[in-house]
Amino acid sequence: MSVCLETSEAHLFGSEMHHLISSLYPICRSITGDGVRKTLHILQQLIPLQIYEVPTGTPVFDWTVPKEWNVRDAYVKNCLGEKIIDFQASNLHLLNYSTPIHQTMPLSELKAHLFTLPEHPEWVPYRTSYYKENWGFCLSHNTLQSLEDGEYEVYIDSSLEDGHLTYGEYYLAGETDDEVLFSCHICHPSLCNDNLSGIALATFLANHLSSLTRRYSYRFLFIPGTIGSITWLCLNANQTHRIKHGLVVSGVGDAGKMTYKKSRKGDAEIDRIVAHVLKYSSHPYALEDFSPYGYDERQYCSPGFNLPVGRLTRTPFGQYPEYHTSADNLDFVKPAYLADSWMTYLAIIEILEQNRRYANTNPQCEPQLGKRGLYEAFGGKQDKKDSEMAMLWVLNLSDRNHTLLNIAERAGMKFQVIRNAAVALLNAGLLQEC
Repeated sequence: MSVCLETSEAHLFGSEMHHLISSLYPICRSITGDGVRKTLHILQQLIPLQIYEVPTGTPVFDWTVPKEWNVRDAYVKNCLGEKIIDFQASNLHLLNYSTPIHQTMPLSELKAHLFTLPEHPEWVPYRTSYYKENWGFCLSHNTLQSLEDGEYEVYIDSSLEDGHLTYGEYYLAGETDDEVLFSCHICHPSLCNDNLSGIALATFLANHLSSLTRRYSYRFLFIPGTIGSITWLCLNANQTHRIKHGLVVSGVGDAGKMTYKKSRKGDAEIDRIVAHVLKYSSHPYALEDFSPYGYDERQYCSPGFNLPVGRLTRTPFGQYPEYHTSADNLDFVKPAYLADSWMTYLAIIEILEQNRRYANTNPQCEPQLGKRGLYEAFGGKQDKKDSEMAMLWVLNLSDRNHTLLNIAERAGMKFQVIRNAAVALLNAGLLQEC
């Protein structure tokens, strides 16, 4: 299986991913509610997502599925009847999970429910109150500073009642039941990098893989953050042993360098593959050790599961000023960066699919490669030199115990050079697959 694309094709996919982000951008999402459903129904036009509904009150380990939140309208009006904060202008203006209210109050009382970013006075912050009933509005600090004393009408037409937690799942069967998991969160409103970029990349990745022959089975999860992964793990605990590799996908559309957070295991095959791909990518990158804080990798890597799941982003969450603000918009996420992230993910999948073990069929001393035409099988002078060394490494370490990735790491060579050597040796009858 070869999953990689030409650069021009990748840029086309980058533009198409950005277009999907644009269509999802206006939707008000949360950890539950109709915004999540609308988002998943749009994704169903691209991949055959299975949508699941888990009722409020369902116990999921130490948690409980919360009430469902929906909002129709919200605003704050001044004494002249002018909307100085308007949910219809931006869904970030409303504290996510705000309870309903319709009341007139003085500015001094209203201020306790207003949230701004003084360090970025033009931006609107994103705030939530999932598990503590509250109401509030987010606005630019400049707007707050301009408010005059007086009475303000506060209106939030929302509901917080028994309903469901909704998530989407797409399973692609492969030649084996061993699974690769890709997980992204779908619980943020109009935020492009932290939320929508991961959704777009996972969707296009699933669509691309669906047309290819696959060694592994692939499972794509589109879930609300934290409570979604906890719910999925609780409902599917008896099948998590099939997950052999996994990545949490988010923050893949900004200009920052690729950053990989290792799984709890630290040296799982997925950890080593991602590190290998980034090392030979010719771009700056960063590797981070596991910590029990972050996105849903901390649930997949909790000690009761300890799954080999890492997190691959560009700039990590909280490390760019636009994070969780109105500045994380359609201009912040670029098709070129989406395309670069896409190519990185494809390179990782290619190694996952091709990383096999072989046995040397002529293990007593070094076989004669020249008489088999293997020296002539490769291109230029440097290619021949690298390929000759790669063949010697593959022959020496193909003892049923070493994978091609093991060999590439030991030889200090790029995986595809080792892989090409293995294919040549296999065709010459000097290797057999284990």
